[in-house]
Amino acid sequence: MPRFLLRRAAQGLLTIVAVLVLSFVLVNLAPGDMVDVLAAEGGATDADEIARLRVLYGLDVPAALRFWNYLAGAMTFDLGHSFRHGRPVADLVIERMPASLLLVAAALLTAAVLGIAAGVFAARRVHSMWDGLVSALAVLFFATPGFWLSLMLMLLFSVKLGLTPIAGIATIGGPPRGPLGQALDVAHHLILPAVSLGLFYAAIYARVMRASMLQVLDLDYVRTARAKGMRERRVVWRHAFRNALLPILTLLGIQLGHVFAGAVVVEAIFSWPGLGTLLVEAVSARNYPVVMGVLVFSAVVVVVANLLVDLLYAALDPRVRLR
Repeated sequence: MPRFLLRRAAQGLLTIVAVLVLSFVLVNLAPGDMVDVLAAEGGATDADEIARLRVLYGLDVPAALRFWNYLAGAMTFDLGHSFRHGRPVADLVIERMPASLLLVAAALLTAAVLGIAAGVFAARRVHSMWDGLVSALAVLFFATPGFWLSLMLMLLFSVKLGLTPIAGIATIGGPPRGPLGQALDVAHHLILPAVSLGLFYAAIYARVMRASMLQVLDLDYVRTARAKGMRERRVVWRHAFRNALLPILTLLGIQLGHVFAGAVVVEAIFSWPGLGTLLVEAVSARNYPVVMGVLVFSAVVVVVANLLVDLLYAALDPRVRLR
């Protein structure tokens, strides 16, 4: 186990460095920078003033030296300074991080619960009308664009029915509430963003879980349990479900980065104050230190999540050994 953790930590570090390199190259290949934005906003056309701004923000040195300085700072969690906010990037990331993690966790939980339940339900009624209905709904939600689904859910549940808030993470100017009231208020605002982001992945998990359950239910040890007279519910949930769940765990680890990318659109639609909203604002303003900071943080979260998935995989399947 210690050797496995050490090896995975080294691999994770290399992955984060690779993300740093790729992000820095792509950011520097993009046209324009923060000085162009500042000059346009301030109406500055004087070449000396623009040159002064480039010196002030360290853009007058070669790209290789800027990357080395950024890499050295990132090792101490110094991700640069945001000219737009007048604050360190690390502070902005830490401030917005809880909202994004809450949204991603709620979306994945929604997707896992709905997808796993639908997959098991369809597998136990294979080739029936219910199996066909689950498959049709899975294809529908998989093919539906996330932004369109978000807008339609907002129109139905927020505008027409008034059951959920339209945007934000909490009610502004409401009556004073205790910790429990505040938590319930945040949960109320979280429902639509989490469902909008999670339905796409629920469709994937439903299809994978159905196929995995059908495969496991046909194995010898399941047939033996049935031959011993064990109840079908016990056979499904005690013997088959645990092994059928392993592909879902693999997908959770692989798709975490994709969920963060999808959260950018959902956060923008619902005005959710997370890293996605911060990233959109930073790209619009050419605030590249913030863009880099958000990408680095996302890479760290994905690396850590995949390590946790590996550990959970070994806990669920005794045949897996972490060596």
